Amino acid sequence: MTASDLPRVRLPSTSFTPACDLPAIGQGTWFMGEGLAPRQDEVRALQQGLDLGLTVIDTAEMYADGGAEEVVGEALAGRRDDAFLVSKVYPWNAGRGSAIAACERSLARLKTDHLDLYLLHWPGSIPLEETLEDFERLRESGKIRRFGVSNFDVDDLASLLELPGGNDCAVNQVLYHLGSRGIEHSLLPRQRRHGIPTMAYCPLAQAGTLRRELLTNPAVLDLADSLDITPAQLLLAWAIHPVDDRRDVIAIPKAVQPEHVEQNAAALKVRLDDDSLARLDAAFPPPANKLPLDIV
Repeated sequence: MTASDLPRVRLPSTSFTPACDLPAIGQGTWFMGEGLAPRQDEVRALQQGLDLGLTVIDTAEMYADGGAEEVVGEALAGRRDDAFLVSKVYPWNAGRGSAIAACERSLARLKTDHLDLYLLHWPGSIPLEETLEDFERLRESGKIRRFGVSNFDVDDLASLLELPGGNDCAVNQVLYHLGSRGIEHSLLPRQRRHGIPTMAYCPLAQAGTLRRELLTNPAVLDLADSLDITPAQLLLAWAIHPVDDRRDVIAIPKAVQPEHVEQNAAALKVRLDDDSLARLDAAFPPPANKLPLDIV
């Protein structure tokens, strides 16, 4: 399988940015920069992921109070163009003028002059109109290429889409994994109607109120064994599997150990047939009704 055959997700064109195709698995950085692993190992992991085609790197000013952005900046030294770089702004920093200042601080930590995608980390008390105004100013100045949101449920998304420029939202980043499928009832269908892809954080069930110890679940273990893949690879392959022959979910697992980075990249080559998907549905049924958005 060549690189061009690997699953990709298209970010639609907007009024100011052409469409682009991204790998369906990227790299998360939550908990990086906190001393939980040697900094050089975190930098090396991100660089290894880039080498293996995991070019989407997601971070946030919240992660380690900017420390994760600094790790990413070190990893991208001399190879910024290899990455599709995403960061997020605190809701209380997303007001008129303050979002621009927050973005500039992130850019300084990341040692770059632009973000490919800038997200509002979760809905807050500042009017969305103010946030969109600053996002537009950042785009006009070349400091961001696209904007999006994170942790937006159906009503939040509806409010965004009613605003001028709201339809240019590139993604909604939410918690999504096999044990937390609540978004499939209402949110995912709404996003699909509007052509808004999903970025799935915690795709390996590291968190979430609906977590079911997936990596040690017998159904997951049995199916992974039959496919000769790891349980983590099965969860990633499930998260990005196409719906109606279309892929619109990008999973962003975090990894530091070299073998985990390699396994994440190899999951791009895993294809789940209808029988495998049916077995997982039987063990982890999709929601029958609207559930509260699962968040961390």
